[in-house]
Amino acid sequence: MADPGPRRSGPSRRLLGVRIDLHTHSTASDGTDSPAELIAAAAAAGLDVMALTDHDTTSGWAQAVGALPAGMRLIRGAEFSCTAPDGRGGNLSLHLLGYLFDPESPAIGAEQTRLREERRRRLRVMAERMAADGYPVDPEVLLADLPADAPAGRPHLARWLVSAGVVSSVDEAFQRFLATGGRYYAGRADTDAHTAVRMVRHAGGVPVLAHPFAPGRGPVASEDVIAELVTEGLAGVEADHPDHTGPDRERLRGLAAELDVLTTGSSDYHGHNKAVRLGQETTCTEACERIEAMASGVGVVAG
Repeated sequence: MADPGPRRSGPSRRLLGVRIDLHTHSTASDGTDSPAELIAAAAAAGLDVMALTDHDTTSGWAQAVGALPAGMRLIRGAEFSCTAPDGRGGNLSLHLLGYLFDPESPAIGAEQTRLREERRRRLRVMAERMAADGYPVDPEVLLADLPADAPAGRPHLARWLVSAGVVSSVDEAFQRFLATGGRYYAGRADTDAHTAVRMVRHAGGVPVLAHPFAPGRGPVASEDVIAELVTEGLAGVEADHPDHTGPDRERLRGLAAELDVLTTGSSDYHGHNKAVRLGQETTCTEACERIEAMASGVGVVAG
């Protein structure tokens, strides 16, 4: 498998006294910091290990690797947009974090391309609906301003609405116009979650379910659904996340122990799009080491 960066030949040195954030986004998807700016911000925040997990793309990996300062370590990954049965007769949206997979996997490459095209279609539909209602949105300009390989998302439209003076913040844009099920919301055809878990595993990566018990994002998966994904190869769940309450976290830790999978903690940092700090939530060293030991796609890059 191809590896566009250096890797260790064996297990990493014991990660003692380090700060680890395994879920961040850059301008390669819907963050506001470039990959290089994100690395600099992570170093300034005192992080020792950071994962870059842009939505449905690996296009920010190379710039992030090039910006790594001495002593900092980068886990390359992505966040996959998925759908799964909700255990109650319907379907729900899930996000899967894939760490250290081979970016040249044909299956992942094809699916990420499809998802990026689907995201652009969806964003156009939402923008056209707003324009038809008289809001100052130009779908053509909105999409033209996005790089061809950038996954288009609702935050891009939200930032347009902020710059046009329609709303004062990205949060307000989501609350008033872009929330799931709202007047301007449009769905998309995401990857089946079971397929995504297998796809990441087959590419040598480590799949971890992102913010699975965050009700503010919509319906959450049942414990049975998560257990089914574990049988497909799901390696862990993101327990410590800004959108999880204390009881959410404890329930996830208990479920992870029952299913014998790891737990992680992450900020889900998007830059100015969200009031979340890098390193606001962190992952323990043991979980990070287990992720590295399980991976066979690409390795952790050390600055």
